[in-house]
Amino acid sequence: MSRLLDATLFAWQRDAAAAALTAKSRWPHALLIEGKRGIGKRAIALHFAQALLCETPRSDGRPCGTCASCGYARAGAHPDLRVIEPVERDEEGNETPVDEIVVDRIRELIDFTQLTAHRQRAKVAVIIPAEAMNVAAANALLKTLEEPPPATYLMLVSHQPGRLRATIVSRCQRFVAPEPGPAAATVWLAEQGAAEPELLLAQAGGAPLLALGLSDPAVQRERAFLLAALEDPQRLSPIEVGVRIDGYLKEERKAVLGDLVYWLLTWSADLAASATGGVPRYHPDRRDALARLGKRVARLALFRYYRALLRQRELLGHPLVPRLVAEALLFEYRALFNDAHGS
Repeated sequence: MSRLLDATLFAWQRDAAAAALTAKSRWPHALLIEGKRGIGKRAIALHFAQALLCETPRSDGRPCGTCASCGYARAGAHPDLRVIEPVERDEEGNETPVDEIVVDRIRELIDFTQLTAHRQRAKVAVIIPAEAMNVAAANALLKTLEEPPPATYLMLVSHQPGRLRATIVSRCQRFVAPEPGPAAATVWLAEQGAAEPELLLAQAGGAPLLALGLSDPAVQRERAFLLAALEDPQRLSPIEVGVRIDGYLKEERKAVLGDLVYWLLTWSADLAASATGGVPRYHPDRRDALARLGKRVARLALFRYYRALLRQRELLGHPLVPRLVAEALLFEYRALFNDAHGS
């Protein structure tokens, strides 16, 4: 089955999806599906899309799975469905990630909404993730969001809905994607062959799909290297980390920087918890080191540093030099322990 149009629901999504589809007669023309990254929002959006396009839907609103439209959807070839993502595809269908969804992609979507549905059911467009639209793309989408053609449905999937413009959000009905419980998520990860599923799930903040991505041995090696450096701020060498990033291929460096920012965010959150007598959420295997550092860190400076990391995460899609960004962030981290009077 095409990864692009895999509408298979995860176990923790089924009840919420069924409840939503029961009310399909009142389906909104624009739906914002929101929730943290890695819990399966793509799957639920595409399941909804398949249900809207199904030619013989079940009495509870679910897609039948056997009609021609369901078959086209599973094959990734439904003429009345568009999925817009920050990727470019070559003539052979190979995907290359890009930093943002540009206005030309949204204009193509708008042109698609003006066409007559091939299968005479509906037209559905899914944007994943919606916050990847640049300013021009978001502006171009506004009118279609407000006044879509008949039988046209737009679904915006967002990991960070706070980054979306208020004018976008106000035109959508919001749907909070269900999150799995730890037991269900751990079982699912184990079924995928992930080693140490409980620790991976902690690293991902409870998001199983993100945890599966973090299980990559290369990602775990970089985590181990970085966290070992963070545990000893006085000996931490930002330059060494920068050189390590430069050792990757040029097209890989921004992804490596994205991972570094993620580990810094989760480490800083755990450090703040440890500093106030709490327990680490993301890195329970480093609990002793975090407890030791929590007694020394400047708490007010740590709060400011965390906010700076959030801002940097938002800039990852813009032109930057990964090595210099990483070095700057690590110099700031080291400074958190130079003086704790800001606690």
